Amino acid sequence: MVPAWMLTANAGPGFVRVACGPPCTLTRLARSGRSVTPHAAIVTSASSPAISVLTCPGRGDGAFMDRRSVLRGGLATTGGAAIALLSGGSVSAGAAPRAGTRAAPALLRGGRPRLTHGVQSGDVTAREGVVWARSDRPARMLVEVSRRPDFRQARTVRGPVLTPETDLTGKALLRGLPDGEELHYRVRLADLDRAGLTSEPVTGRFRTAPHHRRRDVRFVWSGDLAGQGWGINPDLGGFRIFRAMGAVDPDFFLCSGDLVYADGPLAETVPLPDGRTWRNIVTPEKSAVAQTLPEYRGQFRYNLLDANLRAFNARVPMIYQWDDHETVNNWYPGEILDLPQYTEKRVDVLAARARRAAFEYTPMRSSRTGRIHRRISYGPLLDVFVLDMRTYKSPNDANTSPTQENALLGAEQSAWLRRELRRSTATWKVMAADLPIGLIVPDGSAAQEGVAQGDDGAPLGREREIADLLSYARRHRVRNMVWLTADVHYTAAHFYDPSKAGFSDFDPFWEFVSGPLNAGAFGPNKLEGTFGPQLRFAQAPPRANTSPADGYQFFGNVEIDAHTETLTVHLRDLDGKAVYSQTLTPRR
Repeated sequence: MVPAWMLTANAGPGFVRVACGPPCTLTRLARSGRSVTPHAAIVTSASSPAISVLTCPGRGDGAFMDRRSVLRGGLATTGGAAIALLSGGSVSAGAAPRAGTRAAPALLRGGRPRLTHGVQSGDVTAREGVVWARSDRPARMLVEVSRRPDFRQARTVRGPVLTPETDLTGKALLRGLPDGEELHYRVRLADLDRAGLTSEPVTGRFRTAPHHRRRDVRFVWSGDLAGQGWGINPDLGGFRIFRAMGAVDPDFFLCSGDLVYADGPLAETVPLPDGRTWRNIVTPEKSAVAQTLPEYRGQFRYNLLDANLRAFNARVPMIYQWDDHETVNNWYPGEILDLPQYTEKRVDVLAARARRAAFEYTPMRSSRTGRIHRRISYGPLLDVFVLDMRTYKSPNDANTSPTQENALLGAEQSAWLRRELRRSTATWKVMAADLPIGLIVPDGSAAQEGVAQGDDGAPLGREREIADLLSYARRHRVRNMVWLTADVHYTAAHFYDPSKAGFSDFDPFWEFVSGPLNAGAFGPNKLEGTFGPQLRFAQAPPRANTSPADGYQFFGNVEIDAHTETLTVHLRDLDGKAVYSQTLTPRR
């Protein structure tokens, strides 16, 4: 029988946090109005190997319980519920495993806390930035920031307590940063119950945006990682494209979505057409499609096993947006899946779990509403408009409605985008889109996944929303919009010419496509003429789902010159070689 004073607890991998009840003396203090922190009940071995002891320091005695109960991560309560212990999991909605799955065994940890998956930074502006970390147990996140790599005269930011509620991940928001400078940061984890005991530090760096003064800006973009069965292959150096991206020394990385493939299980080996064998590192979460919150979290943890990605994350801040594969292929709100591998058929349920995992595992600045669309201001030369073309998307049908409205961005996001575009004083407005505008992206034989549908005429379906936005920008003299995307798994440059379009009420603009990072290569897709896209360059593989071993992996590199204000786009291959370049001059 578990005594009543142990019935409310939360867990860490190395100890149990006990909210004590009678007759604990500190409970009486709490009832008298004094603030009392729940105790750390020490888990020790008793004389029997099948028994562990939970001791409440404020009570002075212990309670015996079956060791299997502890390692299962649960305490039985009189109401029949379970309280997670020592599991690193969450008891929130979506966290329960499916039938037939097992939770990972818990380990009782000693020594100091440890950072498990490196560090990341993101959403860096002139004055602020986000730093991310994950612990191996509940611990306090501490971030030191300095202009110097030796951390002299560093200031320390006290971050959050990392708990199982967020899978031991956490983010610290750094405020009051000096603009236009390279800054170094160092993350430590402080033990919650042993004063002065901290983890080994892990370091990173980022450059803040300039505030008023002009400075050259350089960034990279791409998407699609570990997709179509191509995961981390140690024989080929893992995700080695991140080495080429890091060599550009970018100010930030714009992730155009599909950072994980939650719907793409991996096999340990895959035969290649030339007789070679592709070998994947495989984890339990990557051996099946993700449906539960722990499984979605495991998708992000998998990618962070790669040393190239961790090293890149430590030196280059990320601006993250999601697309479909973070949840399930080609999803839209309200969809009910007809796929045998899914026991949870409601996409809205899956998307909520995927969104939570994405916020937990990426350095996005947190939003109370879970909103992904946002504007990142990077000085007087650049504003990045991060679009969400998934959350508000209409069902995938023929996409030919002549009256449909708000079928891609949604009313709220569209209003936000127009307002922010008019407010922007930056020379260049980069439209970070998770779907291309003029490429036809089908979903089966009759439905359309993307914006275009192939009739080359007046805007229909989702095209109507893009047409309204482009017309609005022209009326209000919003100049120098450049659209960047990934999604289609090859690289291309498109010039949109109103003189050759079925709809012409817009200013000319460019769209650049680049990817995948490490996934199957496809394409090229057919262009649709509603907005007059002209193909200026494309490089695609010879066959569908070409593996990264054949080299058809791409990223884009943007450089803005502070003196001339020109914007140059380089489309680069797996090794960083530029396969196409285009320089744009701003319109006044």
